[in-house]
Amino acid sequence: MDCEYGPQTEESTMAETIDKTDIQILRVLQENARITVKDLALKVHLSPTPVFERLHRLENEGYIRKYTAVLDAAKLGRGFLVFCSVRLRRMGKDIANDFVNRVKDIPEVAECYNISGDFDYLLKIYAPDMQYYNNFLINTLGTIDSLGSVQSSFVMSEIKNSCGLPL
Repeated sequence: MDCEYGPQTEESTMAETIDKTDIQILRVLQENARITVKDLALKVHLSPTPVFERLHRLENEGYIRKYTAVLDAAKLGRGFLVFCSVRLRRMGKDIANDFVNRVKDIPEVAECYNISGDFDYLLKIYAPDMQYYNNFLINTLGTIDSLGSVQSSFVMSEIKNSCGLPL
């Protein structure tokens, strides 16, 4: 999900337009987005044509935003995972938008959330190791003028990582 300052889409009204079969289709796709329409149809007990039509509708209506591959961060040399809580020097629309626009262009930041509480944003950052992250903190995040403070939490082990939504 893109990190943007401001309101997101109205999800509550969307959820009312899908039925149990649509939910089944979405569940199966979350497990295997490469499944063929024919195999998907078998799993949801429909013929391929209505499943294809439902898929097309779910994509067009934005329930399915994109199809993606889940990669192994450790095998790709990005197994050092950090959750970085960020507090801005002060809050304001222009300052927040500037921060968000800068963060969007940083490849190490996989996710960004505007949060409530002691911090303003929560970043999920992938790095090769602690030294890389330290340099990243100083030379990348540290160059953002609106940055007030950060608190880094290093992931010691992954207990659960579900890419899907509970349906």
